[in-house]
Amino acid sequence: MEQIEIFEIPSPCKGICQVNNRGYCKGCYRSREERFAWNTLSNAQKRKVIVLCQQRYKRYLANKNKLEGQNKQQNDQQSLDF
Repeated sequence: MEQIEIFEIPSPCKGICQVNNRGYCKGCYRSREERFAWNTLSNAQKRKVIVLCQQRYKRYLANKNKLEGQNKQQNDQQSLDF
């Protein structure tokens, strides 16, 4: 049995509205298609998009942390050079 939705699922838009090099919004991490179709999606589809956005954001943070760790390691090695 499907649960009845009482409240509308709000848009995850953060108002940044800039696209990264992979085509996802830098604010909410939705694709262009997901942003444009938001008002026509069912609540189940909206929940799926939100889950996808959260996964994209986690991947972004992991990659960012990985790059920062590599840069720190390179800086530490360079400081040891005489």
